[in-house]
Amino acid sequence: MKVEIWSDVVCPWCYVGKRQFEDALSRFEHRDQVEVEWRSFELDPTTPAVVGIPMGEILQRKYGMSADQAEAANRRMTALAASVGLEYHLDAVQAGNTFDAHRLIHLAAEGGHGDAMKERLLAAYFTEARAIGDRATLVEAAADVGLDADAVDDVLGGDRFAAEVRADEQRAQALGVTGVPFFAIDGTYGVAGAQPADVLLEALEKAWAASHPLAVVAGSESGTDSSCTDGACPV
Repeated sequence: MKVEIWSDVVCPWCYVGKRQFEDALSRFEHRDQVEVEWRSFELDPTTPAVVGIPMGEILQRKYGMSADQAEAANRRMTALAASVGLEYHLDAVQAGNTFDAHRLIHLAAEGGHGDAMKERLLAAYFTEARAIGDRATLVEAAADVGLDADAVDDVLGGDRFAAEVRADEQRAQALGVTGVPFFAIDGTYGVAGAQPADVLLEALEKAWAASHPLAVVAGSESGTDSSCTDGACPV
């Protein structure tokens, strides 16, 4: 079974959603048969590489919040993240363009390290307050995951995986995805938002049941006298 997850590395709900999905997957009976693929989604493709504005001010400008409201919103999000074991420093994060970060996730996925690259970038941004659009940050994060330095330089110095990022975003648009995280299970079941682990687990179980219907190989003949039906048990 395949699970595709659209998210952005500067989306606070996406990191929370990742933890909740991991919780759900750990409790899923068929977890060893689940393939997880990270899909690209840029919340704001027009963002410069380095914004240089505190998150509180970004919230004020984008949503018309007061300084106190922005600070309260960051506190609520930080507390929510802590509830799933994450450490956020939203007062110190360095916002920036995430296009190159997504391209590195595609590079990592080629060697089976897409999830590790995604995790490293999320931690770099939310926990370590690293500049997510800065090349030095990306190079260091890729090295931490074990990616080949020459391959990383090749990606960041050119346009490799640009088409893949755009294709992910176009597919999201075709599916009607307007916000992240978004989970697509076997291309049939969709879950929008950082839903609780129990909700995600239920979705996994439903998708599995739909794609693996029970095949009765014996006892399905009509008139069988070896089962009880409608309150009657023939003996």
